[in-house]
Amino acid sequence: MRRWIWFVWALTLGMGSGTPTASALEFTADQITKIDGRTHKAFIYYRDQMWRIEHHSLGPVNVTIVRKDKQLVWLLLSRMKHFKTLPYDASQDLRVTAGLDGEVSRQEIGTEIREGHPTTLYEVTTKQGEHVEQYYQWVANDLQFPMKLAKKDGSWIVEYQHVKMRSVSDYLFNLPVNFQPLEEFDASPPVSSQ
Repeated sequence: MRRWIWFVWALTLGMGSGTPTASALEFTADQITKIDGRTHKAFIYYRDQMWRIEHHSLGPVNVTIVRKDKQLVWLLLSRMKHFKTLPYDASQDLRVTAGLDGEVSRQEIGTEIREGHPTTLYEVTTKQGEHVEQYYQWVANDLQFPMKLAKKDGSWIVEYQHVKMRSVSDYLFNLPVNFQPLEEFDASPPVSSQ
């Protein structure tokens, strides 16, 4: 189970980045990720250089804060009031823009209403070196936001629901003041019984 949680966390973050936008993107949304038949739900607070993922599944990590501006990721272990710091990696960017990294073709398939938003459904092909991937992507025309992205083979899907374009407080992207670094907890000397 622990391995599954870390796998979902890594995949949730590691879905690659889209093409940067000219204006700042700020929003909140529910994120539903389906990987090989398993579903993971989270709540996202997003601002261009930082995002917060509040995980709804049981596991040691309750919140992940990605600070691209500081080149680090904080994993919050709320029950223990500890956090773990990891280095930021560009592969951890969320896919929250219409353009996909390595995109070589985009074909419009049709239209659909998703959560009240008119969307255009595309088949998108990407290429990284010799590796080619195909996706279906639903882009909300009014928000210019990808509401859903699915690998064509169905192995994973990420969907955003209840998307609200609004400003997000700096507070959400900072460490809680009463949390201690997990590194210090791990490095503390064992208590001797005398």
